[in-house]
Amino acid sequence: MSIKISSQFDAGAIDVVRATSADAIDLNIRKDSHADITQWFYFRLQGAQGQACTIRFLNAGKAAYPDGWNDYQAMASYDRVNWFRVPTSFDGDVMTISHTPGMDSVYYAYFEPYSWERHLELLDRAQMSEHVRMLDLGSTVDGRDINALVIGDPAAAKKVWVIARQHPGETMAEWFVEGMLDALLDPADAFGRQCLKEAVFYVVPNMNPDGSVRGNLRTNAAGANLNREWLNPTMERSPEVFVVKQKMHETGCDLFLDVHGDEGLPYVFVAGSAALPTFTAEQAAQEKAFSDLYKVASPDFQDVHGYGDSPYTPETLSMGSPHITHAFGCLSLTLELPFKDNANDPDAHSGWDGARSSRLGAAVLQPILHTLRTAK
Repeated sequence: MSIKISSQFDAGAIDVVRATSADAIDLNIRKDSHADITQWFYFRLQGAQGQACTIRFLNAGKAAYPDGWNDYQAMASYDRVNWFRVPTSFDGDVMTISHTPGMDSVYYAYFEPYSWERHLELLDRAQMSEHVRMLDLGSTVDGRDINALVIGDPAAAKKVWVIARQHPGETMAEWFVEGMLDALLDPADAFGRQCLKEAVFYVVPNMNPDGSVRGNLRTNAAGANLNREWLNPTMERSPEVFVVKQKMHETGCDLFLDVHGDEGLPYVFVAGSAALPTFTAEQAAQEKAFSDLYKVASPDFQDVHGYGDSPYTPETLSMGSPHITHAFGCLSLTLELPFKDNANDPDAHSGWDGARSSRLGAAVLQPILHTLRTAK
């Protein structure tokens, strides 16, 4: 069987330069469909079982986040269910995967994918609960549905909003939401039961359906980085943000979490709204209390490594979390999960993956409950 590389499937993305033999596979990481962002890859290799493969990404050094390749190990799977890390190196220009596939067909990806089909299954499974209503907020540029799950009593005094995958290639964010939803809807989960006594949750598991299916890292079908669209979203360029923001102003917001993935830092951490000129000591105390309790709820979370302080710029209010703090005065955090391993507790086999993201999602209910009970 000859060597074959393909990517014509959900979230698939790669450009083949040559694939003449297992030890001569040269690829380019494909750009986002409508933007000059190069980072996400996901492809299938056939015909190389038992052969020592050398897979070179020739343009890795010109990627959007080349530092993301340092100490990075690519992910692989034979069944798209069980994913594992494979030996990967980066010399500053070319990234190389060195792997001997154990089967005729193997998939390689930047991170464990979260398919559109699984997204729909997540929505459908959630709506089977008596606590859940599914809302259709509108449609994307490509015509895909933008859905929100309403969990709990909409008349509840506190409103919690959780969104994920503004950047579609950050698939760990939807794995996180899946774990959070499963815990929230588990009758045996004490934190889930108590959270639903205190608040109603509005959850958007995938803010960027088009980018997800197209295999983009950071942008939607119009080339928009949704996390820079919150100040002035439009239905033409960023309908995803437009309809979610509109709904938030209808419901109100007492706590907001925007879940992302970070290419470079091998840690779980949050970024807050300290750059806002209106940021108060009370808001700072809320952020610290949330972080302190999250460290107890999950040792995967930490607050030593992160982005650090950044100055206020005109761009600040275009980003989700500071925009929501400014608009509603509530605790509003960007939660970052790693593409690499978690340096706090590394796993040589799978690194950071979907399962760990899901467990982190389940653990977030503890700091959420504390915030609900202490916020004014």
